[in-house]
Amino acid sequence: MSEGNVLGRRPGFWAGTIILGTGLARLAFLFCGQLDLVMDEAQYWDWTRRLQLSYYSKPPLIAYIIAFWTGFLGNTESGVRAGAFMGAAATQALLYLGVAKLFGRPRVALWVLVIASTTPLFLASGLLMTTDNPLLVCWLGALLCLLAASQGQGGVWPWLGLAVCMALGLLAKYMMLAFIGVALLHGLILQRAGLLPKGFWPRLAAALTAGTVVGLAPVFAWNIENGFAAFKHVGNLAGVSGNRAEAFLRPRKLPEYVGSQIGLLSPWWLAATLAGSWAALRQVWGKRHPPLGLSQTQAALLVAGFWPMFAFFLAWSLHTKIEGNWPAMCYVSGLISAGFFWHWFWREGRGALHRARKVWLALAGLVFMLLHLQGTIPLPHDYDPALRLKGWSDLGNKLAELRQASFVDPTRVFFFSSAYDTTAALAFYAPGQPFTYCVNLGRRMNQYDLWPGPHDKLGWDAVFVERKPNRPVPDLLLGMFDSVEPVYYRTRHKGRPAQEFTFLVCRGFNGHWPQGPTGDY
Repeated sequence: MSEGNVLGRRPGFWAGTIILGTGLARLAFLFCGQLDLVMDEAQYWDWTRRLQLSYYSKPPLIAYIIAFWTGFLGNTESGVRAGAFMGAAATQALLYLGVAKLFGRPRVALWVLVIASTTPLFLASGLLMTTDNPLLVCWLGALLCLLAASQGQGGVWPWLGLAVCMALGLLAKYMMLAFIGVALLHGLILQRAGLLPKGFWPRLAAALTAGTVVGLAPVFAWNIENGFAAFKHVGNLAGVSGNRAEAFLRPRKLPEYVGSQIGLLSPWWLAATLAGSWAALRQVWGKRHPPLGLSQTQAALLVAGFWPMFAFFLAWSLHTKIEGNWPAMCYVSGLISAGFFWHWFWREGRGALHRARKVWLALAGLVFMLLHLQGTIPLPHDYDPALRLKGWSDLGNKLAELRQASFVDPTRVFFFSSAYDTTAALAFYAPGQPFTYCVNLGRRMNQYDLWPGPHDKLGWDAVFVERKPNRPVPDLLLGMFDSVEPVYYRTRHKGRPAQEFTFLVCRGFNGHWPQGPTGDY
C-alpha cells in the first residue's frame, strides 16, 4: 500500500468502513436463514436449557452467551448466532486498535484487518456460534494486554486485563491454558535480550495464576461431581489416553492436517503468515530482513504467540487426528505478522508474486463473498461442504407431520438418536423443541449420558432419527419397543435436495433404556 494513497492517509476511516461493511454482511447472513444450525451450535443451545458450571466437552461460557442472546431474540437460529456476530465485531476492533496503538502502525493495522476479514477460519467464527469465537476475543485481548505490560504501558491495568482475559478464555475453551506457555516464552525472549521490564515475572505470575484459578474453579467443581468426565474426554481427544494413545506415529494423518490449514487460512494468507512469522523469528535472532518495522518486544510477542503452537500441532498430527481449528489461536499472532509482511511486500516486493498481489486480494474478496453466500450456491449434492447444515428445518416439518399421522396420541411421543449431534439438532428442530435423548448403541460417552433418559415415558411412542439412508433397525431398539417401522426421507433446503435420514417409528416404549458407557470417553 502506498504511503500516500487515500487508504494510507485515512486508515482509521477505512478500518471503520471494513468493520461496518463486513458486519452488515454477517448481519444479512444471520437473519436470512441461508444455513441451518451446525449440530454443535444446536448442542450448545441445548445446554442453555440446563445451565451448569461446565459440560462434558466444553466449559460453560458459550452456553451463557447463547442464553443471553436467545433471551432477547428467542430460541431461533438468529438468537443462537447473535453472539458470533458480536464476537467477530469485537475481534476486528481489537485487531485494528491493538496494532494501530500498541504496535504504533495504523496502516499495517488496516492490512491486518483486511487479512483477518477474508480468512476462512476467522470468517467462519463470525458466522457460526462456536467456542472459538469467545476464545478468539479473550486470546487477542490477553495478547494485547501482555504486549502493553511488556512495553511498560498502562501501569497495573494491562495485568488486570490479562487476568480477566485468562479467566474468561478458560471458561470458553481449555485451549486458553496454552497462553501460559506463550507468556512465559515471551518473557524469556525479553529477558535474554535485556528488555524485560522491572517486576515482570511476579506480576505475570500473579495475573496468570489469578485468571487460571478463577477460570478453572467452576470447571473443576463440575468435574468433581461428574467423575472428571470432561478431563478424561479431552485426554482422549488429545491422544494421551483412550484408543488414540495406542500408536505414537500415524503419519497418514499429517497430509489431512496440512490440507485443513491451507483450507482454513487460504493458500495466500497462509503463505503471508509463514513469511511474516519467519521474518519476526529472524529479527529475534538479530536479522532484520525483510524489515517489518517491529520492535524487539513486538517481534518477541509474535514469535512466542505463533511458532510453538504451530510446530506442536504439526508434530502432534503425526500421532493423532488434529481437528483443523485446534491451532486457531496461533494464527492471531500469525495474521498480525502477515499484516506486517504484506505491508512491506505490497510496497517493496519483487517478481511474479509481487505483480500478482492484486490477484491475491481479489481471491480473498471472492472467498469472503462465497462464505457469506454459501447457503445460496447450487453446488452438486456430493460436493457441497455445507450439506451438514442443510435440511434440518425441513426435517422438523417432516417430524411434525409424522407425529400427527403415525401415532394415536401425538402428545405422547419423544424423539431420540444414537449420536449426540443429531440428538441436539432434534432438540432444536423437532416440533415444539422438546427435550431429546441419546441412546447408547455402542458409542463413547457424551453430555446426554449425564442427563436423565426417558424413564418417565413408559408406554410412550417415539421416533428414532439417524443421518444415514436405509439404516437397518438396530437389534437393541427392537427390545425397547413393541414395534419398530423404518421410514426413509430425503430433506430439502431452499427447494434443493439436502441430507438423507432414516426415521424409525417406534411404538410402545417398555422402559428399557441402555446405560451410557462407563470407560470410553
